[in-house]
Amino acid sequence: MKDLLRTEHLSRADVELLLSTAAEFAENPLRSQTALANKTVAIYMTKPSTRTRLASETAVAHLGGTPIFIRGDELQLGRGETIADTARIISGYCSALIIRTFAQADVDELGANASIPVINALTDVDHPTQLLADWLTIREKFGTDISGRKFVYLGDGNNMSHAWLIMGAIMGAHVVAATPSGKWAPDPVVVAVAKSIASHSGGTVEVSNDPEAASKDASVLYTDVWMSMGDSESDRAEKVLALSPFAVTENLMKLTAKDSLFMHCLPAHRGEEVEASVIDGPRSVIWREAYHRRTTIQSILYHLVNGDLKGFTH
Repeated sequence: MKDLLRTEHLSRADVELLLSTAAEFAENPLRSQTALANKTVAIYMTKPSTRTRLASETAVAHLGGTPIFIRGDELQLGRGETIADTARIISGYCSALIIRTFAQADVDELGANASIPVINALTDVDHPTQLLADWLTIREKFGTDISGRKFVYLGDGNNMSHAWLIMGAIMGAHVVAATPSGKWAPDPVVVAVAKSIASHSGGTVEVSNDPEAASKDASVLYTDVWMSMGDSESDRAEKVLALSPFAVTENLMKLTAKDSLFMHCLPAHRGEEVEASVIDGPRSVIWREAYHRRTTIQSILYHLVNGDLKGFTH
């Protein structure tokens, strides 16, 4: 597998390899400090970023490479140069490309035309690098035996809900997306893909409109901001009203398993999708999650450049 364009392209073996290496990079960040020696990695972002930018640049540096950060308005793409041509140009200078943008189709086209690895660091429909950080955090807490455990996402049926269901299915987990019905539900096509993967992995994929039922005995409650970048402000009032029952509160946390965790991909809006007492409380592992953005991106770069990932064909 040349690229990491979509979560669903990863096999279980790929994920296990990436998590294992990321755990080593957590213990020893400079373990492979010559892997990208004398090489450059382009980091192209059309969306603002805190964690992804810092994690990506640090990951490249820890591997001995030089990160080249490019804002969306700094390339000729904005003046009509094609994505295909841009992919070929970047391939001539760099050893990998990390991209954070809106349209998944743009990432797919970059991957199709680049001769170097392309890594999806967030689009409107997927977020594979975040989910690797999430699952490393989950594994640190619960180990490899997740039988009998339930992992629940609550809120907007957005890119995070999609990646949550797909990665959970790959891992053979019982995963739930609890969202409103209708326009803020997960894409049915993505749900179908997740269920197809789960049918082979032994996992269970569930979509619910009942936050309390979903939260009962859960090992993880996970949420994301309700208004994502690119969402129309004109939808805010309607969306917040629809999502308010899915806010992660102390009352919801009381329904979960005794050893449960709270997780959030950040940035967070306390008092909106999560109560401050939950996100800043003893069950929250948000800072460890954020830390693992670097370890997992470092692992992805290391293994893609070495050609170690096999991919999963549906």
